[in-house]
Amino acid sequence: MAELTRLANGLTVAIDPMPGSQSAAIGLYAAVGSRSEVDGKGGLAHLVEHMVFKGARGRDARAIAEAIEDVGGSLNAWTARDQTVFHARTLAPDVGLALELIADLVRAPKLDPGELEREKLVILSELGECLDAPDDLIHDHLFEAAFGHQPLARPVLGTAETIGGLGRADCVTWLDEQYRPERLVIAAAGKVDPGHILLLAEALFGDLEEAAPPPIAAAEFAGGIRSDRRAAEQTHLAFACPGLPSSDSQAPALSLFAQAVGGGMSSRLFQELREERGLAYSIYAWTQGFADTGLFGVNLSTDKARAAEAIILARDTVEKAAHDLTDAELRRARAQIEAGILMALETPQGRADAMARSIEIFGRIMRHDEMLAELRAVTVDSARAAGQAMLTGPRAIASIGGKLALAA
Repeated sequence: MAELTRLANGLTVAIDPMPGSQSAAIGLYAAVGSRSEVDGKGGLAHLVEHMVFKGARGRDARAIAEAIEDVGGSLNAWTARDQTVFHARTLAPDVGLALELIADLVRAPKLDPGELEREKLVILSELGECLDAPDDLIHDHLFEAAFGHQPLARPVLGTAETIGGLGRADCVTWLDEQYRPERLVIAAAGKVDPGHILLLAEALFGDLEEAAPPPIAAAEFAGGIRSDRRAAEQTHLAFACPGLPSSDSQAPALSLFAQAVGGGMSSRLFQELREERGLAYSIYAWTQGFADTGLFGVNLSTDKARAAEAIILARDTVEKAAHDLTDAELRRARAQIEAGILMALETPQGRADAMARSIEIFGRIMRHDEMLAELRAVTVDSARAAGQAMLTGPRAIASIGGKLALAA
């Protein structure tokens, strides 16, 4: 049974022992990402995530890597618009080392100025790679179209201009102001002893000062167009409608609607556009929720000459499904999502991730039977209603390559 404890300073600790497991996953989940950056500092959250691995406490970058790999473990991190995560996998006896390393990364990084300049070059290379990958870039363009100049529209990697202007003082300020206990969750799962994890959390984070972090600016789906007419072999298209916040009671219904419409090879979009018409090689629908807003989106890539036809048909297919989605489609979508949930919960990493996200959304650990019950409570009528509701709002449209098809 998963356990949740809050330290005196407000930091949350979630623990889910898994009998029979020989390994453990442990991570620090910070509810802060690129949407918390101020204007002109785009990419700072991601830069800090990189920089802390360059040296912390008494270890340089090589020593950090060797410390975790000497015991056969792994240590990594990632940054999103609303979250930054430092996570480790180890065998059971080494979970203390893993959390110690994570604590060192966020609490005692060296942030050497010379290393900072070198790492900025690495990130500029990563940015260049992203700019050359339309499948990735289209998401950033779609967020810009959906949220305009709001912080949520800001790409996680930043831009060459903003990255170039970041310095050590920015990194120090970011860690000092953003990594406050109320936005931090330590989640551990696998072969872990709850008492041991709590002692580690208290020892490594219990003295972290309780202080209010800067507020996160609310976002509102505005809608718009982002057209990137660079030369490309294919046209990459995406459109989005207002989705739902992660905690909204209708979020499961919209998630099932998206899965049924474009979540697999049996979905309407895949069958209609790829199998029956040959209009697209890649096409899928998705939802993403945040604390205050969300998106329902459709992405596809197609031949330039048929781009307008493809996006119009994709739009029409979604709109039609909002009125005639079938029970069979809903059952299939539910089976796919339920399987994904249960398969993820078979791994310590999946359980740690699920606990942390649940705490960020609901302030508690949602049991897997609760999640499944919510999905099973969705009827075909409520799934249709969720689709119809989001289609009444504004639209965001993005394209890469060729002229944008405005008809969506």
